[in-house]
Amino acid sequence: MNSANSDNTQHLKVLGSGLLGLILTIGIARFCYTTLLPAMQIQAGLSDLAGGYLATINYIGYMCGALLAATVGNLKTKDFLYRAGLITAVITTAAMALSDNIWFWAVLRFFSGLSSASGMLISAGLIMNWLIRHGHRTELGIHYAGAGLGIIVSGIAAELMIGHLDWREQWLAVGLLGSLIAIPAWRWLPRPENGLQTASGQQLKDNPPSRRWMLLLGAMYFCAGYAYVVSATFLVAIVEAQPGLQGDGQIVWIFVGLSATPAVILWDRVARKLGELNALLIAFLIQIVGIILPALNDNFWVVLTSAVLYGGSFIAIVSLVLAMAGRFYPTKPAKLMGKLTLLYGIAQIGAPAIAGIIADNGGSYADSLYIAAAISVLGAIMILVMQATKRRELALTQN
Repeated sequence: MNSANSDNTQHLKVLGSGLLGLILTIGIARFCYTTLLPAMQIQAGLSDLAGGYLATINYIGYMCGALLAATVGNLKTKDFLYRAGLITAVITTAAMALSDNIWFWAVLRFFSGLSSASGMLISAGLIMNWLIRHGHRTELGIHYAGAGLGIIVSGIAAELMIGHLDWREQWLAVGLLGSLIAIPAWRWLPRPENGLQTASGQQLKDNPPSRRWMLLLGAMYFCAGYAYVVSATFLVAIVEAQPGLQGDGQIVWIFVGLSATPAVILWDRVARKLGELNALLIAFLIQIVGIILPALNDNFWVVLTSAVLYGGSFIAIVSLVLAMAGRFYPTKPAKLMGKLTLLYGIAQIGAPAIAGIIADNGGSYADSLYIAAAISVLGAIMILVMQATKRRELALTQN
């Protein structure tokens, strides 16, 4: 009984470490830029174009982190990189307050992107490996709930600080908060075990899909990355730019997180009942609606509905795809996660810059939302092709 209780406590701590790591590396190190962007534009003179480029540089850092996750196989090295990412997330957040130099910010946003990859991918791989070794259900919903909670934290923090702290003080405050979160995120994740056996003595064995199916998976995830990032980077700015919605940007952003946090756990249940690909298809369709609504109507309730649909769907796509990748390669789950995220990251590098250029040249963020929604439709089509491919390959093996 004591052994079972101890195992349950350890299980919760492992999942909790990943959740807190995501609040820090994604919610604070990444998403606080979204919530503090309007203040930086007003008080520090940051232009739409420069804001887009800083977001792009952040994603270049994220992609470099994904490359590390895809190439480094040793679990102990991955553990070192994850813990280094926690420290980097704190430093690069607080240091944003030290200067208003665009090049200095660019360097910080790059390394912040690296830290985001450590929380999103490397810790997910370490946690997936631990779950498989100790006979637990190989789902990452609770882990990725940290991304939704991170959005809530970044939104509430910004809402509390507006009117009380200037942009520099806001960055210092969220940096201090991040340093407190880093402590349990560090302590609760056990050091990884080497070897190819589970705790019960079973042999870990990879079960990869066909090359064609893998290419379709990568194409689908590329579409998901582009569709996700436009709203993730500019949603607050889009809301604040509407005459009738000024002052509501942070509230809308908080609702993205409120939707995303429980959604990942619920989507695990949907995938169990309907299958992963069916769950992914539904998530894509919901995301399309969530992305395009603010471009069609600037009514507060319409935008709030958009935030809920977007928050509940984008994180589901990430969680379901990366958990699927981990199950294909239980001996090295973060490797395929990293490769897929490289595609996700490539899409994210171009999208914010394109959105910034469109806005800077007299267009609007709504134009970028239309493009993102169209690319999300492509992703949904890819899932239908994946389902057909899977049925065909299954029929061939049976014959």
